[in-house]
Amino acid sequence: MDAFDRYSQTGEQSEIFRHFGDPRDYWVRSSRDRENRVYPSKPLVGYLLDKTELNGGWGQKADAAARLHNSGFIIFDQHDEPVPVPERYEHLISGAERIRLCALNYFIEPAREKHLKTVTIRAGGLASAMGLKNAFPNICQALGGEKLQQLAKVPPPAISEPNPSSSTTFTYQLGSKSEADTMDQASTTISTSATNLILYGPPGTGKTFATAAEAVRLCGEPVPQDRAELMAVYERLVAAGRIEFVTFHQSMSYEDFVEGRQPMTGADGDGEAESAGFRLETVHGVFRRIAKRAETSRGRSSGDDMIRLEGRQVFKMSIGEANNPEDAHLFEEAIEGGYTLLGFDDIDWSDEKYASREAIFEACKDHRDGGGDIDARSGWVQMPFRFRNWVRQGDIVIVSKGNQQFRAIGEFVGDYEFKPRPGGGYAHRRAVRWLWVDRDGVPVSEIYSRGFMQQSIYLLYDSELNIPALERYMNSQRTDGGDEPDHFVLIIDEINRANISRVFGELITLLEADQRLNQPNAVRVRLPYSGDEFGVPSNLHILGTMNTADRSIALLDTALRRRFTFREMMPDASILEDAGQKCGIDLPRLLTTINKRIEYLYDREHQIGHAYFTACRSQADVDEVMRHKVIPLLAEYFFEDWAKIAAVLGDLEAHEGPIAGGFLKRAILNPPPGLEDGDAVARFRWQVRSVDEGFDYSKLVAA
Repeated sequence: MDAFDRYSQTGEQSEIFRHFGDPRDYWVRSSRDRENRVYPSKPLVGYLLDKTELNGGWGQKADAAARLHNSGFIIFDQHDEPVPVPERYEHLISGAERIRLCALNYFIEPAREKHLKTVTIRAGGLASAMGLKNAFPNICQALGGEKLQQLAKVPPPAISEPNPSSSTTFTYQLGSKSEADTMDQASTTISTSATNLILYGPPGTGKTFATAAEAVRLCGEPVPQDRAELMAVYERLVAAGRIEFVTFHQSMSYEDFVEGRQPMTGADGDGEAESAGFRLETVHGVFRRIAKRAETSRGRSSGDDMIRLEGRQVFKMSIGEANNPEDAHLFEEAIEGGYTLLGFDDIDWSDEKYASREAIFEACKDHRDGGGDIDARSGWVQMPFRFRNWVRQGDIVIVSKGNQQFRAIGEFVGDYEFKPRPGGGYAHRRAVRWLWVDRDGVPVSEIYSRGFMQQSIYLLYDSELNIPALERYMNSQRTDGGDEPDHFVLIIDEINRANISRVFGELITLLEADQRLNQPNAVRVRLPYSGDEFGVPSNLHILGTMNTADRSIALLDTALRRRFTFREMMPDASILEDAGQKCGIDLPRLLTTINKRIEYLYDREHQIGHAYFTACRSQADVDEVMRHKVIPLLAEYFFEDWAKIAAVLGDLEAHEGPIAGGFLKRAILNPPPGLEDGDAVARFRWQVRSVDEGFDYSKLVAA
């Protein structure tokens, strides 16, 4: 840019710059204080590369605008407006990587060159400079993250609340360039401690979106700027079982959340008869289910070398009766030996003729001296036929534990074999590479939408499988990679609505970071129903949300407050600037005015959130929000005290006559006959203006 300035003033370097003519489409904003605010992109890159011919756009990685963009510079048009980055070009950097480079180029390095001690970056200012919309969670994550600290060689910044928000500021302590180069590496070490975080604030402040973004970040995934893209990543992680969502309510109990007892019926195994009666079995709640996933993960559930289900059949198998102690050795033998076992008749099915179901049927009849009551549809025929002929190498086997749990997953790696055993039984086997084993068992609902059937082996329906979750289990115990576990997130919505002591019970102690599993002060407790020892894994994060309009943070359970970090999320009127322009109403001022009056008349915890208005595209949309959401909410806050509601909306006047306000109308009520004396207190009827009358925002936004 210095060279281009000299060329403009003296003609220096004209042998390069004169070839590019007048700039038209792509400009780059200077990161320093200069007389010229923006510069043409193509001449600058041509000067740096010593070239007089090159493309100026960003369709290719080598094009001028693409080179500057990927170096962390902001591309503008001829009107000094940021040019939207085309998403179709994969070679262009985006998301957090771009945010970090722009923050470094336009804020941190210029401040360091001026020998400033600190530099402050406001999320909204960076978003405006980069032309980003509704990207504050991603911006705040990038500005507060360790990667920027490593890139810029700065210690962790001081961060203001609310976070994330357009008003969130990040203040960095700066040293000289040499000091930055020798900064202690310890300050950039990535924290692996568990997160216990509660996002709290009035309704409509974006807690749901922020929670989704935080959950995706904690799972180690990039956080997309676009809401639809973010929710797609979020839903993928939910399907894989790495994020669980639960809403607390007044009836929530320990049995719902941790574990309880439920009646179960039926048996499981090669004997296909149903057992009579029922039994009580321990059933895991949402907390214990996700804790078990986290504890057994070894960090192989993502990556290019994952074992995938594509092209594979998935079979359910029983190995003995899960509830019969005399059959327990069969499962252990199969796991240790690297194979699966099938019972039924001790007949060698290796001969090629047994590719026919009829041949198996005839052999079974001969084995029984005529067959008795056996037919071709009997399990004595069907199960060996499926085991011998349906299964292919590479298919997946899921070993059941009763009808409602599974305890192992493996990959068939061998053909059918007949291996007689002393005493007979379970002579049919196939070699299996066991991918995942949990002898305690995991609910079938984790991977399949229905319970298992009473058949020793059968093919599971692809349409009923939760493929992301099953693939995660298949890869979660692999030992051929690193031992860094996957991270899991439990989201507890409305965490303040339940009786915390009743729901968490003794487990509240285990939430502390230093008492998680594999930590110095790890603690396990024995659970009351199952009798199992239980601890909370370090790779399980807990995110809560609470609506302060329902209950103040001061009223939360003290033990919970000690173990959680709280992040306030307040209304951010600046987010409504674009919506306000589309609607023709100053929505930021409208929201700010309403909230100031609510805070004066009630408190700051009952303000109106910006999210109510973000989808508005016309005055009719704003009318709908005011009529069906804001005014009813105000009526709830002020217990139908319509004078206070009118004061908030700017419709209250200092007299006792009729009022025709912008939102409300007041009429005088006449006393009934016999109560007309002059001592009667004036009474009024308040009404919301009709749809036909519409709302008048002029007085409210002018306040």
